[in-house]
Amino acid sequence: MKKTISIILATLLLAALVLSGCSKKESDPAKMRYLAAEGTTVVTYAKDDEGKIVPAGVAVRGSQVTIQGKTITQDEINYEPSKVDDETTIYYCETDLVESLEECARETEKYVRTPVTTYVTPGDCTIAGFIKKGAKLSITGFDEMNDGVVNMYRVKDEGGNEAWVYSKYLVDSQEAADAVNQQYYDLNKDKIYDGLELYGGSPAKLDYYPYDKTVPGAPSQPSEVRAYYLNAGCIDGIEYYIDCAKAAGANALVIDIKDGNLAYHAEVAKEYSPSSYEAAYHNNEDYKAGIAKVKEAGIWTIGRIVVFNDQYFADDNPDECIMSFGENQGWPSAYSRRAWEYNVKLAISAVEEMGFDEIQFDYVRFPENSYSLSDSGGADFRNRYDEEKAEAVQNFCFYATDSIHAAGAYFSVDVFGECSDGYVTAYGQYWPAISNIVDAVSSMPYIDHFGRESYTWQDGYSTMYNWAKGAAEAQQITPTPAAARTWLTCYAVPYWDPEIPVTAGFLSDQIQALWDAGIGDGGFITWNVASNLDIYYEVVPAFQAQY
Repeated sequence: MKKTISIILATLLLAALVLSGCSKKESDPAKMRYLAAEGTTVVTYAKDDEGKIVPAGVAVRGSQVTIQGKTITQDEINYEPSKVDDETTIYYCETDLVESLEECARETEKYVRTPVTTYVTPGDCTIAGFIKKGAKLSITGFDEMNDGVVNMYRVKDEGGNEAWVYSKYLVDSQEAADAVNQQYYDLNKDKIYDGLELYGGSPAKLDYYPYDKTVPGAPSQPSEVRAYYLNAGCIDGIEYYIDCAKAAGANALVIDIKDGNLAYHAEVAKEYSPSSYEAAYHNNEDYKAGIAKVKEAGIWTIGRIVVFNDQYFADDNPDECIMSFGENQGWPSAYSRRAWEYNVKLAISAVEEMGFDEIQFDYVRFPENSYSLSDSGGADFRNRYDEEKAEAVQNFCFYATDSIHAAGAYFSVDVFGECSDGYVTAYGQYWPAISNIVDAVSSMPYIDHFGRESYTWQDGYSTMYNWAKGAAEAQQITPTPAAARTWLTCYAVPYWDPEIPVTAGFLSDQIQALWDAGIGDGGFITWNVASNLDIYYEVVPAFQAQY
């Protein structure tokens, strides 16, 4: 009987607690949500002194928040509470909360501000296509979000083709997409060769927006590089070159990865250029061990890759080569996306497998006879995307820099000495458009290449100084200029009378001219095709000197 009464009393007490709203059951379990928006931030809210919900600040979209407590409705809008501490509660608009990170980017369309390479998948540099400035894209997804900023969008173009593209090249409106970076556009738009159409393209069609050159997780580049060049054969005696570099105080070595032959059996070549793979100089273990010794010595490693002047690739891929009146020129076109992919994938593998700090591309251009090829009217440059030559070179630089930076290395490009003359060249190189994107631009103003007057090779200082003034000007008309790191003549000039041998003074004169013209602080690289060790020791004092 007593047990029955106890049960009845307990039941009545529980009913009373429920009716009074004092049940001990959790009425509002915590919910994990993400913040979603079309932009990078979401508005946060708080209660004011009168208990009204008012804007209080912003939070980064993509952030995960804990929602718990009573929903407040004001002006037909629901606000969900998130307790920060015992005294502070932040409120979020209910419509800004989603259940998964994949829902956080709410933008549905973007426009192309800077011509973009598109990719098959994120994290892989395989090319899906190319989209020009001003195009409208539908957004169908994204890969990752950092501080509210999307890295890559999955997009669909107006033709229904789907691919991935870096978000940094896209903007929110047609007006913004069609605009140019007016200050630097005006400085460059009229830089053309006087009196002759070179067929290299118009500087007015190139991009001059600032480019973020951050390489996440990588050590800083040396601010002033003093480097020797080593051809692929030098790996066999790498210790001797390391000793020479230490004696000179050189802080970097430029080492061949591909110049004609591959330096080692890079796996990527099996797909793109099997004959190049078969002809490689070294086995991978020996080459890797040589690079490791350079790095152990504390020397910055720069891997040099000759890009479009590649006979092996040309033989393996004849459809990617320039044609003239039906005859294959044996030169892979700078328009060729297959050639782009091959060289960039080779670069990435050299970073990941061999440990290079930086990749340097040489021959980033169309061939020297591009003017005559174009002027003849019989050339087929394999121009699939209707780009001008300078556009293709700059677009390739965007693609290569993005991919190599993502691999954790820096990227530099060689250009002809002519590029300091202030116009778009016939082979598609335009200094400001290249320097704006890459980490270092390395011109090749070899003093025996400047006509046949004796002073050009006898008076290295004057020849270099006169050249460097134009290079210094080119560096001033681009918003994010690369380091100007110049190739210097480090070989005897035996072609004309009088012959000029290589001495420390011969090299020092060239270096001093760079400093006096205003582009010495990026450093220099010695060009000696044989990588002659005796000559390299001869010029040690030039490396050690202060300028």
